[in-house]
Amino acid sequence: MAIAETTHAGGAHHGKPHGIMRWLMATNHKDIGTMYLWFSFTMFLSGGVLALCIRAELFSPGLRFFQPELFNQLTTLHGLIMVFGAIMPAFTGMANWMLPLMIGAPDMAFARMNNWSFWLLPPAALLLLLSFAVPGGAAAAGWTLYAPLSTQMGIGMDMTIFAIHILGISSIMGSINIIVTILNLRAPGMTMMKMPMFAWASLITAYLIIAVMPVLAGVVTMVLADRHFGSHFFNAAGGGDPILYQHVFWFFGHPEVYIMALPAFGIVSQVIPTFARKPLFGYTSMVYATSSIGVLSFMVWAHHMFATGMPATAQLFFMYATMLIAVPTGVKVFNWIATMWQGAMTFETPMLFSIGFILLFTIGGLSGITLSVAAVDIQLHASYYVVAHFHYVLVAGALFSLFSAIYYWFPKMSGKMYHEGLGKFHFWWSMIWFNVTFFPMHFLGLAGMPRRIPDYALQFTQFNQIASIGAFMFGLGQLIFLFNILHSLRYGKPAPQRPWEGANTLEWELPTPAPYHTFEQAPQIESGENGVIRSYREGGAHPRH
Repeated sequence: MAIAETTHAGGAHHGKPHGIMRWLMATNHKDIGTMYLWFSFTMFLSGGVLALCIRAELFSPGLRFFQPELFNQLTTLHGLIMVFGAIMPAFTGMANWMLPLMIGAPDMAFARMNNWSFWLLPPAALLLLLSFAVPGGAAAAGWTLYAPLSTQMGIGMDMTIFAIHILGISSIMGSINIIVTILNLRAPGMTMMKMPMFAWASLITAYLIIAVMPVLAGVVTMVLADRHFGSHFFNAAGGGDPILYQHVFWFFGHPEVYIMALPAFGIVSQVIPTFARKPLFGYTSMVYATSSIGVLSFMVWAHHMFATGMPATAQLFFMYATMLIAVPTGVKVFNWIATMWQGAMTFETPMLFSIGFILLFTIGGLSGITLSVAAVDIQLHASYYVVAHFHYVLVAGALFSLFSAIYYWFPKMSGKMYHEGLGKFHFWWSMIWFNVTFFPMHFLGLAGMPRRIPDYALQFTQFNQIASIGAFMFGLGQLIFLFNILHSLRYGKPAPQRPWEGANTLEWELPTPAPYHTFEQAPQIESGENGVIRSYREGGAHPRH
């Protein structure tokens, strides 16, 4: 398309920089997005190794490899690294890479702040990982860092609190960037109610992050004050309240679940219409459903606390509010199914991961509705049923959608095609072994096995052995993905401008690979719902009103 010569001709005199300074001083959204994605995959492998240590210990009863103190450190750091080091930066990286291309922006709004928000992440990750080496070891209070346990640990807990502060600052800066970019830098013709769903999901997620990250920073600062400055926020002997910690933490913690889920919804809402070759069904209802999930996520935090002895009226409120949040989520699932209905579907790797996402996320959602019933939750609280539930939501939800996104946009990012056979093998391998790993945990939880324990009664042995074998096989499968990406970057076939027949959003109007500087003058577009491009002109003409 002519855009390659026209829009980018003016940028020829300042091409991409070279060497290490390109990355250290990066202000280009594509470079920063790339760094986010590689960082998050590195942290995913790190957190995965900790998970495999946990599953190795749980393969059979008795203390085999790790003492209980170290086992608790493994469970804590696994959770923190996966949430704050792998999933959240991965979605920020995808937003950095794709949002400007999807809405016709020249770059992210605050390019230098974008650089700063990324380079805060590696020091925070080092603080978390190095905490294993200090006296007393890493934090061992679970990823929730419940007081008063977290007020009694060694210096590893202080390193964790400092890391959370840095990660929170990074997330807030990235979110400000996403919001200002979407609100102020859309191309003429791209109104809010015509934006791609991925842009909507990223926008609402960014608002959630800005709302709740300071809450997390506040509560861990209160822990820090209890630890070192003689305050008694969570010390009952000093007039404090340990339950207060749980209220403040989960006021952050439940929106955090949707911070990890909403971008996944946005990705799937781009991939499924492409491979079904149909417009997204019910775009407006999807926008409102996403927004209402964002609002309702602030109203359900205490469903994590049914076992704390709250009044029955409060239990009922949080129970019904939790059930209510399933409604907009169900709207999205039905809209995705309706999009596929009678579509001319093909099943390339991105589509497989998106369909796998819908299937497994729905299982995770249904077990969530089970847990929303207060009387049931009191029985299943802190059991392996809960572990199964949130891994179905987060691994099958966030992770599968991220794989879908990488495979979907990889040709546009790199200019190369990935190996389709290896991609499909990666999907089926992950799908099978994920279920072998986590589905038995439902049965373990129903039978009464508590979470976060290194040893267990003999009757839980077989399901634990199945889960541990599944975990190692699932982990092995992610090396297939890594090989496919690295091999394709080096030896992959050149990708066409539009590798997917049904792809019709703005990024597919660009040459492949996407030029280093895009949209130096705003393109003139006529857009339909979900960012579908109906007509397109390069920049330089007068805006169309």
